[in-house]
Amino acid sequence: MEEKIENVIYILWSRQLKRYLRSKSRIIGSLGQPVLFLIALGFGFGPIYQKAGQGNYIQFLAPGIISMSILFTSIFSGIEIIWDRQFGFLKETLVAPVFRAEIMIGRTLGGATVSSAQGIIVLLISMLVGFRPQGVVQVFFALIVMILTAILFTALGTAIASLLDDMQGFQLIMNFLIMLLFFLSGALFPLKGLPTFLVIVTSIDPLSYGVDGLRSTLTGTSHFGLPMDIFLLGTGVVILLGVGSYLFSKIQV
Repeated sequence: MEEKIENVIYILWSRQLKRYLRSKSRIIGSLGQPVLFLIALGFGFGPIYQKAGQGNYIQFLAPGIISMSILFTSIFSGIEIIWDRQFGFLKETLVAPVFRAEIMIGRTLGGATVSSAQGIIVLLISMLVGFRPQGVVQVFFALIVMILTAILFTALGTAIASLLDDMQGFQLIMNFLIMLLFFLSGALFPLKGLPTFLVIVTSIDPLSYGVDGLRSTLTGTSHFGLPMDIFLLGTGVVILLGVGSYLFSKIQV
């Protein structure tokens, strides 16, 4: 039975990975926005940031842009559920003699793997424009933060997609949610000295802990502390996998 479950999860995981690797336009297109943010904001606001005595803005910005890339790719992986539903593949999957939770976990892990790969590519690109991680060992811990962030938001995208059957509606909702999560995460600005209401909002935003975790591991600066970041990201992963599995099990096709 365990071998059967592992096979289901592996097959769906590998399907997500193969679809990503075969779509060269998707890989290139998904890197456009992070590169634009790195170059335009990094070099545009860099002198202002430095004059304010805050140091190198590229060093501050890069972890936030890596998190942004993971967020976008993770959440929009949920649209594949709606796509598969419209073309009948999801129905064939759901009628198979396996637990729906296995299907959801396999899809989520596949989407998270793709998102983490995107994050690694953006990390390498950021190094080309001047970003310097503080050490090789720290990069390993950064990968853990990337994976947790990717699983969390892939599960969130899957949970929301399980409630919708309209692709355009999903895109509109996701665009708003992504912008909200991204701009309130501290990816572009420090979290110190914010008004009280923004302190509360940024503390609720799960992406804040992904951004802070990457800053802690890659640059040695942290607002919440790495243990807190990993704990809350891990807790979010468990909760959203549970919620996502429940909502996915209720899908009607």
